[in-house]
Amino acid sequence: LKILHKYILKSFLKPFLSTFLIALFILVMQAVWLIFDDLAGKGVTISILAKYVFYVSIVIVPQAVPIAVLLASIMTLGNFSEKYEFAAAKSAGLSLQQLVAPLFIFVIGLSFVNLFFLNNAYPWAVLKQKNLYKNIKDHKPALAFVEGTFNTEIKDFIIRFDEKYGEEDNLLKNVLIYQIKDYNTLNTITAKHGSIVTNEGSRYMSLLLEDGYFYEEHWNRRSKKKEKETMPFSKTHFDTYKVNIDISAFSSAGINDIVYSNSRDMLSFSQLNYFSDSLKTTYDDYIVSRSKRVRRHLTYDKLYENKDSIAYYKITYPILDNFTAKQQEQVASTAVTFVERSLKTIESKSLLKRRRKQLNLIDTEYHRRIALSFSALLLFLIGAPLGSLIRKGGFGLPMVIAIVVYLSYHFLSEFAKNMAKESTLTDIFGGWLSTLIFLPIAIYLTYRATKDKGAINFTSILSFSKKIKDKYSKRGKVIQKD
Repeated sequence: LKILHKYILKSFLKPFLSTFLIALFILVMQAVWLIFDDLAGKGVTISILAKYVFYVSIVIVPQAVPIAVLLASIMTLGNFSEKYEFAAAKSAGLSLQQLVAPLFIFVIGLSFVNLFFLNNAYPWAVLKQKNLYKNIKDHKPALAFVEGTFNTEIKDFIIRFDEKYGEEDNLLKNVLIYQIKDYNTLNTITAKHGSIVTNEGSRYMSLLLEDGYFYEEHWNRRSKKKEKETMPFSKTHFDTYKVNIDISAFSSAGINDIVYSNSRDMLSFSQLNYFSDSLKTTYDDYIVSRSKRVRRHLTYDKLYENKDSIAYYKITYPILDNFTAKQQEQVASTAVTFVERSLKTIESKSLLKRRRKQLNLIDTEYHRRIALSFSALLLFLIGAPLGSLIRKGGFGLPMVIAIVVYLSYHFLSEFAKNMAKESTLTDIFGGWLSTLIFLPIAIYLTYRATKDKGAINFTSILSFSKKIKDKYSKRGKVIQKD
């Protein structure tokens, strides 16, 4: 049995390592490809690019491990079943659990290693990766501009353009710039073409615009809406126009400096718990302050019972019947004003929703990491019986099945995270929903594999379809005779 266990473990490790490296390579290339166009050819050195790829690789490792375990388990068990090696072992009185025991122990150890990795190496790699990318963009301000979106990285400027082209990607097409000079002036600049000019060591970046218009609106934020609509503005056409932008804040940090470190991906388990407790305290205080504000608007605390006045005046219902027509109009108008003000206070909950989402994401992140670390064990419990049931080794069918299973697990995990973010699910279900759904499937497949039964009885399905076909063919012959 020991020799058999060594043989099975050795047969599992080879496809595991190969599929792990393949999955890691594909996922890393996918992540790097998304930002490669922004970094390549922009003066970024090979060493910096290599460092960025190294950080991305560490971030991707926890995702590559479950994929490798799933595919390797299907391939290994499928290969043994295809060659009837499992049949020979079972005929000797060995069960499936006894055969895969070393693989089970190995995957459990791998899950704990993945948990340790997610608590230590993963936050460190995310911290380094995101800060490195931000510092690269800050040293190369042109990288911060993304075509087709409103770029708000530069203070007092909102810049948008349809296309960025040229050998150095510094030429712009259909440029729109909003410049906020002060609280009472908003400038809007449009141009058909533009170019970005930066000088080494200079604190300014210049936008050279061609064939456009310059709009200047004079407005006051304290003015009423009707007054803002009638306030003056000026409009000027230009052939060329130069906009100087102060980018000194961009180049203040070094390429390896840590600019920010408060993202949830950069936190360990203990830090996630600490931030969650701090945010909950802040969130509760904010809820109390909002409730007090609503109570002040409603002024219900001033509605107290005066027994003397009730005894003296005979109150009839509805309440408005106790007042004259003019007083009724005043009371109704005041009540409507209070209600509308309170409703506006309640409806303006963008900050409340943002804080709630942030808290939900931190709580969900804690459970998602634990679930991800043990997803290798879960997918092994699915892949091992699947391999013995399909009885097919190699990269063909096992690869297709592994992709389908992992994508289903991944989509369920993302779906649960989004639902937990919107408070539709609790943070626990947001992190563990995919595991709770796939665990019964793993138990069912293990049961079928232990009993040496197929997951789907294709023979009964074919016989049933044949009966239906024969029935309808006989009915058709009878109709033709009639």
